[in-house]
This record gives sequence, C-alpha cells and structure tokens, in this order.
Amino acid sequence: MQIPMTFATPGYKFNAAIVGGGAIGLAVAYALRTMEPNFQIAVIERDSSYALSSTPRASGGIRRLFALPENIELSKHSIPIFQDFHRLMAVDGVAAEIGFKKNGYLFIVPPADLPTLAHNFETQTRHGVNVEWLEPAKLKERFPSMRVDDLGAAVQSHDDGWVDPYAVLMAYRRKVKSLGVALIDDEVVGVQCEGGLVRAVDLKSGAKLQTDHVVNAAGAWAPQICAMVGMNVPITALRRYEHFFECEERIEPLPYLKDVNRLAFRPEGTGYTGGVPSLLEPRGYNFEVDHNYFDDVVWPALAHRFPRFEKTRCKSTMPGLYDQNDFDGNPIIGPWSVECENFYIAAGFSGHGLMHAPACGRAIAERILKGRFETIDLTRFGWSRIPERKPVPEQGII
Repeated sequence: MQIPMTFATPGYKFNAAIVGGGAIGLAVAYALRTMEPNFQIAVIERDSSYALSSTPRASGGIRRLFALPENIELSKHSIPIFQDFHRLMAVDGVAAEIGFKKNGYLFIVPPADLPTLAHNFETQTRHGVNVEWLEPAKLKERFPSMRVDDLGAAVQSHDDGWVDPYAVLMAYRRKVKSLGVALIDDEVVGVQCEGGLVRAVDLKSGAKLQTDHVVNAAGAWAPQICAMVGMNVPITALRRYEHFFECEERIEPLPYLKDVNRLAFRPEGTGYTGGVPSLLEPRGYNFEVDHNYFDDVVWPALAHRFPRFEKTRCKSTMPGLYDQNDFDGNPIIGPWSVECENFYIAAGFSGHGLMHAPACGRAIAERILKGRFETIDLTRFGWSRIPERKPVPEQGII
C-alpha cells in the first residue's frame, strides 16, 4: 500500500514501526496485534514483490534438533503454530495452507562426532523432543539406499518436517493486513534518535513516521538499519544456494537430512531440494549463481551418501541470503539496552529465521509490551553478549 497521508501527518504516531516485511517482521506484527489489539503497527517493506527476500528462498525446514535449550524451545513453540497455521492465519474463512510435511529430520554423524551427537540427544530428550537414536545397522535398515559404513550414528526427530516458505510469508501478510496492520511499501533511510530513544523513521518517499518503538527485522540488510542509530552488529549477508534436483533411480522416502559437512536436503515434489551452504562464502549482497557449484560440491556429497544419486541432475538453482551472525551463529533478539532502549533487533538468525519466526515474534512482542521475556527466556540471545564477548554457539550440526 502507499502511505496514507494520515500516517505521514505530524501528530500521527505508530506504537511500533517494524523494518522488514519478511517472516520475522510479520510474525512480530502478528504477535503485537493479537496481544494488544489497540496497538498501531506499521510494517515497512521496500519490495513487496519479495524478489530478493530471504524468506521465499529458504528451504522451509522446521526442526527441534538443536543443542541450545533456547533454540529447542523456540522450535517447540513455533512448530505447533505452523501445524495450526491453516486455522490461525485464516482470513474470511479461507484457510492458510502452507504445505506442512511432518516427515521428520535426520542428523547423521561420523564416529568422531558421536560425543556431541550424544550430548545433544540427551539435551533434546530432556526438553521433551520426540527423537530416536539410530545405530548404523538400524539406519541402514530404515534407509537402505544410504551408505552408512563411515557413520557413527544418527538421530531422527519424528515430529519435525518442512513447510512452503512463500506460502508462510503470504499467509502472515494477509493475516496481519486483515488485523489492521499498516503494510507500507517504502524504504527506511533514516532512524531519528533523541535522548536515548527512537522518535521516528524517515522513508525514501520523504515521509516521516513517528513511533514509540522500532523493530529491526530486515534480515541480511539489518546491519544497514542498525548503522542508522550507530549500532555496529556482527551480521553479514551470506549467499547460499537452494538446488532442485532429481534422481533417475528410486530412493525410499526420506526425511530432511543433514550432516556435519553441511549437506542438507529433503524431498520436494518429483525430486529433492537442498544444498551445501559454506561459511567460507565471501560476504555480500551477491545473487549471482555459480553453475559449477552443484557439480563440484553438492553432487559428490549426495553421491557419496546415496550412491543412487550418481544419476542425478540439477534442474534449478536459487541463490538466497542468510543473515549470518559471525559472532556465534545465533540471533540477536531484544532491545539495544542502554544505548537506545526502544530500538529492537530480531536478526542474525543464520538460516533459522523462518522456523523460529512465530516464537521470535512473540518474544519481541513480550519485550515491547511487558518489558521482559515470558514464554521463552531468550536473555542469552540479547545484545549484551556482543560487547561482553560472550558467544552462545550451537554445538554439532547447525
């Protein structure tokens, strides 16, 4: 929508202006609006076509298989919401179908990584995750096409799976619009601070939006918004590829599979989708495609683990960006504490943004409305760990 004059008129104030209309920003808007129906909320998205947005370029995986209790709990809160999305995000009686597939997740590791896998398995079990330990023989029995002679063990989570990222994005967008959230097609070019508080955001169109709170949910572009208030964040844009490929030979039904070398793929339609993202990728807003990457990196990894993938062909490659937190690989969630207490950040998800969007939306809403985390204690994911040099990394497969 274009900005109605009332929104840009001096004296009109939003309770919250959310920068970024992807899954995270829309989830924040949804949580704020449902928790406080009288809140006036604007979501500012510079490209409502989402041509380069990270959300529709995501793999769609949603899993509870993490090492950190915070990430496990974020998934435990978010996944049931995805399962009930068709009802929760329905508008005018039309269900929001997001293609939820409860086909499970499978983490496989070599013998050297068994201690980490076992430690994480114990943590997941303690937090109520429906996860099963599989020795190589059992793994081979369940997935006969898989090579297992170089594996130490695996864990399989049976209640996890994947969704259609674009369908999630559009469902959120339709729902928050129906709830009265202002969806503004414009670009934030400035954030005005005074006395340690954000007072307004300046838009490329020339409009100025007065606001009580600003939420930076701009994903890979979050550092640019942070810089407008003098906040230097360790978040960078990391290119990764989502390949769609088919196999000439039949393979038994598979869950979403990940290994310690970052191979990650799942079934999709008549084939599979996934890839091998690399942290060695140069940082930057790069959407060019290296058409040799699949043959040079992904195909050998696939064929090693499943020999039947010797006969496979990449049909398409879609580049996208992680908002990679180079400090510890986990999101920064919450206010900028001392410096500007009503400027909030929800970014740096490093590939886990979509799956944790519902819970993170709730978390930011709680901080704004109640001044504290209530559903999940995400204190360790707050900004303070950055200047204090206290990283909170995941262990094992990320």
